[in-house]
Amino acid sequence: MNAHLTRRGLLGAVGGAAGALLLAACGTDTSDRYASGDSGYISGDGVSTEIAPEDRGEALEITGTTYDGEDFASAEHHGEVLVLNVWYASCPPCRKEAPELQKIHEEYQDRGVSFIGVNVRDAEGPARAFEETYGITYPSMPDADAEIMYSLRGQVAPNAVPSTLVLDHEGRVAARVSGAADPSVLRAMIDAVVDE
Repeated sequence: MNAHLTRRGLLGAVGGAAGALLLAACGTDTSDRYASGDSGYISGDGVSTEIAPEDRGEALEITGTTYDGEDFASAEHHGEVLVLNVWYASCPPCRKEAPELQKIHEEYQDRGVSFIGVNVRDAEGPARAFEETYGITYPSMPDADAEIMYSLRGQVAPNAVPSTLVLDHEGRVAARVSGAADPSVLRAMIDAVVDE
């Protein structure tokens, strides 16, 4: 019995140490933002980052097929601002931010700003039900095999859902929000990139 408890304690310690190393490898302590445990989303308000033009990396190459069967390639949106939102239907912060994202999409669509969603979990049925419930009119792509998320590595943490990226006119990440986006912050980020 004591050997079993010791083994369990040892396994717990090893697991805890591995988790601490993983958090340390990310560069910043995000433990307070991941209050939702392993539910796959960041709770609370989003943590936002803006990147100066001279500090931006290479253009992202994102491709996929929307739930409507349309091919999507981020390269086709160079010259405009692209807002990319990572979501899934049962994610509480995704449901919270969805109506505001739709409003922002409507406000900016005539200013050269496009929106695309990346759904990391759902089949077409739940995704379309979510879009209908929240009146989402911009397209989304399924990413059940994580190919799109792989192309976003270094920009979006695997369990940072929702996440929102603002890509500049060259397709580079200009701003990002990890967690539910504050509408006023996202608008300010988009405005700054549109005006560049």
